[in-house]
Amino acid sequence: MGLLKHRGPDWSGLYQHGDFYLSHQRLAIIDPASGDQPLFNEDQAIVVTVNGEIYNHAELRKSLPNHKFRTGSDCDVIAHLYEEHGENFVNMLDGMFSFVLLDTRDNSFIVARDAIGITSLYIGWGLDGSIWISSELKGLHDDCEHFECFPPGHLYSSKNGGLRRWYNPLWFSEAIPSTPYDPLALRRAFEKAVIKRLMTDVPFGVLLSGGLDSSLVASVTARHLAGTEAARQWGAQLHSFCVGLENSPDLKAAREVADYLGTVHHEFHFTVQDGIDAIEDVIYHVETYDVTTIRASTPMFLMARKIKALGVKMVISGEGADEIFGGYLYFHKAPNKEEFHSETCRKIKALHQYDCLRANKSTSAWGLEARVPFLDKDFINIAMAIDPEWKMIKLGEGRMEKWVLRRAFDDEENPYLPKHILYRQKEQFSDGVGYSWIDGLKAHAALQVNDKMMQNAKHIFRHNTPTTKEAYYYRRIFERFFPQNSATLTVPGGPSVACSTAKAVEWDAAWSNNLDPSGRAASGVHLSGYEQQAVLASAGVVPPEILVNLPRMMNVAAPGVAIQS
Repeated sequence: MGLLKHRGPDWSGLYQHGDFYLSHQRLAIIDPASGDQPLFNEDQAIVVTVNGEIYNHAELRKSLPNHKFRTGSDCDVIAHLYEEHGENFVNMLDGMFSFVLLDTRDNSFIVARDAIGITSLYIGWGLDGSIWISSELKGLHDDCEHFECFPPGHLYSSKNGGLRRWYNPLWFSEAIPSTPYDPLALRRAFEKAVIKRLMTDVPFGVLLSGGLDSSLVASVTARHLAGTEAARQWGAQLHSFCVGLENSPDLKAAREVADYLGTVHHEFHFTVQDGIDAIEDVIYHVETYDVTTIRASTPMFLMARKIKALGVKMVISGEGADEIFGGYLYFHKAPNKEEFHSETCRKIKALHQYDCLRANKSTSAWGLEARVPFLDKDFINIAMAIDPEWKMIKLGEGRMEKWVLRRAFDDEENPYLPKHILYRQKEQFSDGVGYSWIDGLKAHAALQVNDKMMQNAKHIFRHNTPTTKEAYYYRRIFERFFPQNSATLTVPGGPSVACSTAKAVEWDAAWSNNLDPSGRAASGVHLSGYEQQAVLASAGVVPPEILVNLPRMMNVAAPGVAIQS
């Protein structure tokens, strides 16, 4: 239990029944007074421990009129739903969750993980025949002969000893959808996804990088906060949080969005050395050696610590939009809508190994919960049903990446965001916090790893052999904490290069020699802010007058525009 105490510092619970042990570290968000776990049904024959949030718990309680609930916790419905519906209730849950449920009547148990894998979960097996379940690797690796990632959208049943998929939406088959694009339907679905995540009994805020995704989360949250129970408890003014190196792109953009929305903005600065000093802790907590994940996790890890120190226990974040709408810059090269859609499906299915892993573990390291409205089940269903022809990137027609999302919130009468923020091109999170961050990491790794190490890397690390000194440096730290082969296999295969995925290379062979996963490496695609706005202005997407003001806001020179300090 102590190994996972950071995830839930508010309460420790332990239940034992024969050879079964259920332990829980609680981070109290809903009903802090009485929602301690494990949770039970009326006669305590069914026991459950849960990590996550069930957003539709109030509706589910109403569907169980003959049941008596012991607590006000959102997770209290799970034991009662099982009692009523058996193993087939999981699809009724709307939320993010991982849980273990024990039925003491026949000593059977089930394990389930949410649809996309927002919450982390692992399963392991001991030589003595035991089965272990844990939110993190560190809870398993000393006791299990073999362990692996518990797949998202799946349920394990001890009755048949195997896994089965409970989440199987239409988009999962990757069949090409044909629903016409309806910007208002998309907007309403996202607003609904954000609003349901305002369910809280503790102080909360939003992560705000100044990019499109987090800015939309903040905008919708700010609009709907007033008049809610949370507003009455914690104050109607929303708190926002951003992290970056001094004068980084994200800090500047986030500050402007915060001023526009009227949030109480908290700006956290870190230095390259601060980040380097935290790398070992980040790898221990995030449990990966993937380069892009570690680069992005480190600033988030540092920020989460400071957010928790302010007394905040929950934040709303913007992960998932790039996967759903094809926001990564190599999507510019997608040859047709079929390829585009297939790649978005693949990216969503892999989220639990990348952005979800980062968001969950970087925040949970400090007892902070991150909620992600873009990964709402209903919102994904609507967004992935859109004919992907609408998602295709066609700059000549004013359709940049994630255009369908931007257009849905382009409200002239009641603007959600300033135009240049709404149409700001994507930055990798690790780039946006400051370009010297990645350069500093590479320089530090070069001091730790010499050429001879790289020459022999294939003999030391036979699986996922690192191809850069930075990757070697992270891998060496990871294997010191998690030396088992099972741990190595939980990290995605192949070189950790976002722009060198098989699909990206297939679309543009010029990227095959690119060994750096930074968004800057997408040569010829990542335009300067001025160039991007110029293209959009010429297509009539943004007003021309923005071109005069943009260089001043970005603090860069533009053709024909002089900047006076």
